[in-house]
Amino acid sequence: MKTKILLTILITAIVFYGCSRDDKEAPAMEGPVFAVNTILAVQGQIQDYITFSGDIIAGSTVDVHPEAAGRVTEVFVSVGQRVNRGAQIAAVDPSRPGMTFRHNIATAPISGTIVAIPAQVGMTVSQAVPLARIAGGGGLEIRLFVAERFISRMALNLPCEVTLDAWPGEIFRGSISELSPTVDLASRTMEVRVNVTDPRSMLKPGMFAQVRIITERKDNIVKIPASAVINRFGEQYVYVTEKTGSNAEGEDTYIVNKRIITPGILIDGVMEITSGLSSDEEVVVRGQTLLDDGSRVNIIERVTPLRTQI
Repeated sequence: MKTKILLTILITAIVFYGCSRDDKEAPAMEGPVFAVNTILAVQGQIQDYITFSGDIIAGSTVDVHPEAAGRVTEVFVSVGQRVNRGAQIAAVDPSRPGMTFRHNIATAPISGTIVAIPAQVGMTVSQAVPLARIAGGGGLEIRLFVAERFISRMALNLPCEVTLDAWPGEIFRGSISELSPTVDLASRTMEVRVNVTDPRSMLKPGMFAQVRIITERKDNIVKIPASAVINRFGEQYVYVTEKTGSNAEGEDTYIVNKRIITPGILIDGVMEITSGLSSDEEVVVRGQTLLDDGSRVNIIERVTPLRTQI
């Protein structure tokens, strides 16, 4: 009887020892580790815009016409000259064969700068032909022609950013000052005038400009690169990193959590997130296509966060 009891105890000890040893030597079963790049979601500004191109023109221009038809005998001004109201512009001789008349002197109806002189000495003109064009003191404007599909987004005083090839790197500010009440039947476009601020007198009538009209602006929104968003099976989501601890080398370890998001407007590759994500959360921006909820990741690079204004 004693022999049986001792034998039972010995067998139990051997089995327990073997199981304990197997548990210690068995490696922990863990999933793969995915290499990813991340970026911080930021809070800032985003703005929607439409870009057009147009010509810079004088804000107010007046043509000088002769009071009578005849031959131009003298031009008293030159392009770029500043004139006051009443200044002499050109002399026109209305005489005809067998009839001699006094020369008609055309004068400036407003003060401003001579921007064009269509008339030349010896040219025969009528009352409908302008002798010169004067730009008044109304500043500069940009004339745009907006396609019909964008008309609903146009409004007075919308802010604008203006760039020119003549001044690379410079951004001029302006706003919509005038909307045409009609649409051109041939081109299906509407004329829009944009005031532009030029404190250093860098712009000149006739220059070609690119105009960015800001149609919508939102402040204090959460935004991330659109490339971080995954769209599958009717869901739009991102992967947000979560620190889980450290490994044997002292490096931080991470997993990712799937986060369903609601996107807002998308501008230049930057997406507004209206819900599902907070600012300063770390989002996977590269390597996310192979991930699942809870996947282990190794952060290879943390991309510089987006600018606060886009």
